[in-house]
Amino acid sequence: MSVPSISIIGAGNIGSAVAGLAVKAGASTQVLVRDASKATDLSGVEVAEIGSPLTGDIVVLALPYTAIAEVIATYGAQAFAGKVVVDPTNPLDFTTLDSLVPAGSSATAELAAKLPDAQVVKAFNTVFASGLASGTIGARPATVLAASDSVEAKTSLRSFVEAAGLTWADAGELKRAERLEALGA
Repeated sequence: MSVPSISIIGAGNIGSAVAGLAVKAGASTQVLVRDASKATDLSGVEVAEIGSPLTGDIVVLALPYTAIAEVIATYGAQAFAGKVVVDPTNPLDFTTLDSLVPAGSSATAELAAKLPDAQVVKAFNTVFASGLASGTIGARPATVLAASDSVEAKTSLRSFVEAAGLTWADAGELKRAERLEALGA
């Protein structure tokens, strides 16, 4: 199976780590940021400003949870239609450690409701960015836990994760995202 193309919105710790994995996997990689002139440390990727067309089959929203609504408003939900959209957020107020989503829900469930024509996956939120960047936790490959209601989306993301040298673990349906967010917190 070929490695899907990747668009990553955000170039912070998680975004940069996932971009490095994408380059390692041989994926065509696009990184979208607010100011492209500040993303000079990324190599092997196309850098564009947020608002530019999304070129990836997989779109990783590597942003704080509170910034995702603005990105969806910038693009419109239709820009994500038919794409695998990965949510690596842990929706916490890091000052109080209170959840930013209602009890019994998850950031990923909220995202799926806003993007009904996308295949939404919770992933990349249970490993620190440094573990993703190095691809290892101690002497073992880092494990990416993923939850989604779409088997097709999980298959696509799995091909990317394994091509990057990481271990894949299917965490089940999208309802498991709430538990993954608790692990990542």
